[in-house]
Amino acid sequence: MGLLDYPFVKKEGGDPRHFPGHEEVLRFLEDFTRDFGLMELIRFEHEVTRVELVDEASHEWVVESRTRKTESKWESEEEVFEAVVICNGKNTEPNIATFSGWDTWPRLQLHSHNYRTPQQLENKIVVIIGNSASALDILKEIAPLAKQVHQAVRGPNVELKKLENRDTVWKHPMIECAHKDGKVVFEDGSIVDADVILHCTGYKYHFPFLKSNGIVTVEDNRVGPLFQHVFPPSLAPWLSFVGLPYQAATSLVTELQSKWVAKVLSSKLELPTQEAMICSVEEFYNEMEKDGWPKHHTHNLLYKEPRHIGWLVAQMDIELPIWLKNTTVASYLKELFSYGDKFRDLWDIDKWIQEMDSPN
Repeated sequence: MGLLDYPFVKKEGGDPRHFPGHEEVLRFLEDFTRDFGLMELIRFEHEVTRVELVDEASHEWVVESRTRKTESKWESEEEVFEAVVICNGKNTEPNIATFSGWDTWPRLQLHSHNYRTPQQLENKIVVIIGNSASALDILKEIAPLAKQVHQAVRGPNVELKKLENRDTVWKHPMIECAHKDGKVVFEDGSIVDADVILHCTGYKYHFPFLKSNGIVTVEDNRVGPLFQHVFPPSLAPWLSFVGLPYQAATSLVTELQSKWVAKVLSSKLELPTQEAMICSVEEFYNEMEKDGWPKHHTHNLLYKEPRHIGWLVAQMDIELPIWLKNTTVASYLKELFSYGDKFRDLWDIDKWIQEMDSPN
């Protein structure tokens, strides 16, 4: 968390933990917005319903939005802009795990998108699907209140086991099927009579407002074609996307992409030719196929993060601190899995930063 010139630091009266709650993150964003006078530029409670190129010669875009005036009345507005930067659509359309019986299981199913507080699941037997950030965060939050928590993990060699120091938490292989009597059967044959299935299974990229005449598409969770995950070659620089990559240092990647887009739009940096950008995208897709990466992992930077960040900082001649250069999601996950469920409590983040700060 934090920005290069606006760090996420402890404040008096704030949450002092290295892993603060979402309230502290909101406070950081509000502070940033206030300190840079951005609040007056943000339109809250507005829904964008259409973004469409209306003049190819002048590259003008019409943006239609609406806001609710009463319970039954909406007010719409159309405006014309020279460029559009799409920064949403990544975390709005939940991806739901499917298995035999998932659509007829009679009890509560929800996605992490709709999870708010652990009290929602107090005294419930909960099956969590997933093994990434949201799954691990929610598991830790609900474990003290839920009756039982059963984590379903996709992958080879996953065995049923009780988590260390957690008397009511078990890890299982993926769900095989769910029955109408409420029972959930896992791939190893173990069975749980569950109250809730909680999908911590990510999102689908979703841009229902974008009308690009098929130039930009979403196919198997690949948004493309995009040069460096940001610019569609034939519509650059007048259309761009910020924040699509995942399994990355989100705040850093998003900040660098934003700076790059801003410099391009203000004519401080030039993009390669359209042909060169198309060639780069094709090379990237071919490399993914050669390495065996499925299409839906196009924007997964788990092992490509240093290259993407390195490319962005080189474009803008930015010098990152050594510790930040050496910090990757892959290195973070290595620490996470070495500590297991005790990661938040035992991980010495200051020592880790010192190690990352070493040029060796």
